[in-house]
Amino acid sequence: MKSMLTMALILALAGCGGSERATGTARATSGVMPMASGPINTACLQSDRKARSRSLCGCIQAVANDTLSGPEQRRAVQFYRDPQKAQGVRQSDRTGDQRFWKVYAAYAARAEQVCT
Repeated sequence: MKSMLTMALILALAGCGGSERATGTARATSGVMPMASGPINTACLQSDRKARSRSLCGCIQAVANDTLSGPEQRRAVQFYRDPQKAQGVRQSDRTGDQRFWKVYAAYAARAEQVCT
């Protein structure tokens, strides 16, 4: 059950934005979530997930800007369009997929911490 919840959160937290990893500027201060626009924000807002909102999608984009490169963000956007892709990457034996999943899982955990 916990793994299903984690997977749902990971899929809900597909991010968007910058082309370089930043230095950790996405943090909630004074109860205000960070906001950003970008590819993950757009995919999140266009998704059919019940939990989507401008504030949540903007926050996960801000975290993505701090933790995922531009190509990693574009890859994560695919998870919104086809959630099965996330499962395929997670279970893949390919080195590149394993490397991406490690970065993506760290991003999802950070987004969960900052945005919920």
